Amino acid sequence: MPTIVAFETLTELYQSLTKKYEKSDKTAFAFKPGPDESYKTLTWDAVKEDVTAVASYMLEFGIEKGDRVAILSENRYEWALVDLAIQMVGGINVSLYTTLPSGQCEYILQNSEAKLFFVSTGIQLKKAVEVFDNCKHLKHVVAFDEPKVEKYLEEKYVTLFDTICTHGSKVEQKHKETLKKRATEVKPEDVATLIYTSGTTGQPKGAMLTHRNIVSNVKSAHDAISISESDRCLSFLPLCHSFERTGGYYAMMAGGAEIYYAESVDTVAKNMLEAHPTIVVSVPRLFEKIYNLVKKNVQEGSAIQQSIFSWALNVGERYWKGERGLVSMQKKIADRLVFEKLRQRTGGNIRFFVSGGAALPSEIGAFFMSAGLNILEGYGLTETSPVMCCNRYGEEEMGTVGKVINGVTVGIQHLEDNRIIAEISGEDYPTDLTSEPGEILNRGPNTMKGYWKNDEATKEMIDDDGWLHTGDVGRFVNGRLQITDRIKHMIVNAGGKNIYPGPIEDKFKTSPWIDQLVVVGERRSFMAALIVPDFEALEKHAKQNNISYNDIEDLISKEAVKNIFSKEIHSFSKELASHEKIRDFRLIASEFTVETGELTPTLKVKRRIIEDKYSHLIEDIFSED
Repeated sequence: MPTIVAFETLTELYQSLTKKYEKSDKTAFAFKPGPDESYKTLTWDAVKEDVTAVASYMLEFGIEKGDRVAILSENRYEWALVDLAIQMVGGINVSLYTTLPSGQCEYILQNSEAKLFFVSTGIQLKKAVEVFDNCKHLKHVVAFDEPKVEKYLEEKYVTLFDTICTHGSKVEQKHKETLKKRATEVKPEDVATLIYTSGTTGQPKGAMLTHRNIVSNVKSAHDAISISESDRCLSFLPLCHSFERTGGYYAMMAGGAEIYYAESVDTVAKNMLEAHPTIVVSVPRLFEKIYNLVKKNVQEGSAIQQSIFSWALNVGERYWKGERGLVSMQKKIADRLVFEKLRQRTGGNIRFFVSGGAALPSEIGAFFMSAGLNILEGYGLTETSPVMCCNRYGEEEMGTVGKVINGVTVGIQHLEDNRIIAEISGEDYPTDLTSEPGEILNRGPNTMKGYWKNDEATKEMIDDDGWLHTGDVGRFVNGRLQITDRIKHMIVNAGGKNIYPGPIEDKFKTSPWIDQLVVVGERRSFMAALIVPDFEALEKHAKQNNISYNDIEDLISKEAVKNIFSKEIHSFSKELASHEKIRDFRLIASEFTVETGELTPTLKVKRRIIEDKYSHLIEDIFSED
């Protein structure tokens, strides 16, 4: 459906919304002031007042058109407030992940030549203070929260956010005409943001996304997915990533939806019950955890409960695949007995989830669809603003990322001779087109302007014909895109066979015993796995079976525990080709996390980091290979 207001830039989007909802009680954003407090809502009038104050401060400070302003913060109202102010003054938002160490923050600040730096908590302020003297272009740091370490506020270049808001309010009239002029000068071709890649190989690169890039993507998203004034989105994925920025922020605003901020990634389950969202934008990890939790509860139930659940799942799957008549009556019973409880755990109002950032295992997607919790899986890159394809509501095809969005063309390039095997433009729906696998390419208004101050990397990414090379392997299946894996993740075994680990790992994500798994076996005669067990399930099993242990390291070394995973690996490997089967494994005593460096901020596995960190285990597996 169309956006609720007309706009060609993000600045126009904000201005049109404040005009449309002027003097109304329409909620724009909501947040929790404290963990035990209720959500506080803000109208568009309140937002306009705050944005004007911050934008006026930026003008007073000396921010010029095209200047870079950096934000290092978790998802919160202040993040959006600063971003909207940056767009109003014609600046460029430089986004940093809160998980970055101070050294990488310093590199991004230096590379972007940011003048002003907004940070959230005392932890983030500490990073800013550590690197400030090394960033010659950086003039000032603004802290959202008052730090517990008082000495940080003694630095002349540090000011509290409340202070700059008060100052901005006082100088509004002084900068009123300038602010109005700046806003009208923002053009679609202007860079709106620099989003830096995670930098798993070499230094991070800043993708330059223009207003046109993001606006075209927002409008195409609205062509594919219904977002309206009656919707409410719970935001928890990092706003410094393009998936949440476009999908969970700008696209929601453009539909008139309310944006509620989760307190943190860890409180999403609790916040869903409090915010009652209709739309949640997430990565597969959330769905995997919910799926495995439900599966465990069912397995611990009686034989009758297991039978009812299995029956309900079958009915739900038949219903969402189009069967009606008797199935419709059975579905009402299945909802009452089983699925309504699950839907209440998500707040009770979910219309659909949006999944991206990584591949969603088909079995998990089918489970949610059967439960009446639709998941619209999509695909894209930071460099494509980010959406290239997505499943439409009511047309979900598990195992694919759906159809190409309007305005965009997706091509498949042969991996060996570089021929374009197939291509589909968003306005075309050739449901009979099925191609062989190749590298996925993108061409359209969503393609980034390039990498900031890095022409060489830009030329490697975007060829002379305007095709952006994603580095992902995929194919068209009945007009829909199906992702295989990353080219750089491909494993070549000792026999020269190419093996993509992603689809193999997806199969194991439905195991109640396995939390995380990474396939290894480059240049080896067989495939193996590093496994992070589901520690809760494992400890519960140990208690029930009188397995004594001192700590997790001790527990995973027990032969009885190893036997559980041997059986699980053998069972799941039956569905794999002989060269893909997992022949051996090692258990790991700690979870892969963003904080410990094994996951990206969108919870994708950093394979090289994991392989380096656990090289001793890998060598042990293949010691007799």
